[in-house]
Amino acid sequence: MAKRGNAEGSIYKRTDGRWAGAITLVDGKRKSVYGTTRSQVAQKLAAAQRTVHDGLPLAPEREATGHYLTRWLNDEARRTIRQTTWDGYERLLRLHVIPEIGKTRLARLSPQDLSGCYERLLTKGLSPRYVQMAHAVIHRALRQAERWNLIGRNPADLVDAPRPLRAEIQPLLPDQITHLLEAARSDRLEALYVLALTTGLRQGELLGLRWADIDIDARRLTVRQQVQRTRAGWVFTEPKTTKSRRNVVLPAVATDALARHRVRQIEEQLRAGASWQSLDLVFTSRLGGPIEKQNLARRSFQPLLAGAGLPKIRFHDLRHSAATLLLTQGVHPKVVQERLGHANISVTMDIYSHVLPTLQQDAADRLDRFFAAV
Repeated sequence: MAKRGNAEGSIYKRTDGRWAGAITLVDGKRKSVYGTTRSQVAQKLAAAQRTVHDGLPLAPEREATGHYLTRWLNDEARRTIRQTTWDGYERLLRLHVIPEIGKTRLARLSPQDLSGCYERLLTKGLSPRYVQMAHAVIHRALRQAERWNLIGRNPADLVDAPRPLRAEIQPLLPDQITHLLEAARSDRLEALYVLALTTGLRQGELLGLRWADIDIDARRLTVRQQVQRTRAGWVFTEPKTTKSRRNVVLPAVATDALARHRVRQIEEQLRAGASWQSLDLVFTSRLGGPIEKQNLARRSFQPLLAGAGLPKIRFHDLRHSAATLLLTQGVHPKVVQERLGHANISVTMDIYSHVLPTLQQDAADRLDRFFAAV
């Protein structure tokens, strides 16, 4: 038996050539660890001793990665993230990650295991952006495992996530915006499309907007909440960032549309009677409840585009259309950033870099006019 070093606990070489070690816990039980080298076992014992010293529970030496990820999701992540985010994490791990690496022991999980997992997910047809999100969730979970001394080092630190291709932005042109609003004039959700194109609010912010958040006389709205559908039902949450909680000044075309919408909604409420859900929402189903995003796209938005002879785009492209329209009309990018609720102006300029050549040409034309008059 090899002589053990100070504070290493009991370390010995087994008859099969592997190394093993053990420490005695407070309750008198023994905790065993294993490795291919003496130094590896010594590191594991030291980590176990730190964990015991910090008052944290020791995980089983043979704990599988899938078991740990599920434990982390339910015990740790649930306390620190929104329900909608948790739902996304749970689905991603359950359907895609755990089937790939779940049986691998947590202590033996390697960068090669993660790299292979990502490659297989891409081969299955998942988008690079989704696999990048998988990497972010795995990295977060393993970072916690490292803090709990369940692993010596986070293997996700040594793996590069796939670089996603930027989704092509498809903003509507000014004349297309006009056609869309003309087609929406007779639609029960006309004001929704007017606000989308004049404020750039996100879909969840629009569908979570309340009448209490709007001052038509002052031509102003305040973004205070968003609505999302979760496995547990509808959830109203605050915007994620400070910049997302914002005031937006409305043009007259928006306040006029809202005034018409308010009258139309009161009529719907009278028809619904006791079946109406009094949630104070601006945009609702015909019974006052929140609008399902899928229903909005299938029953209203896409038919509206088709009726106006416009290309098929995402609802989110209305936000891009609003930003592009403002920038091409000479509105300062800082103002655009504030209306959209971006964290900083660099985000705005990065997303709408396609507008820069037009702005550059406009700047040159302005200089030409100035110097021609000198």
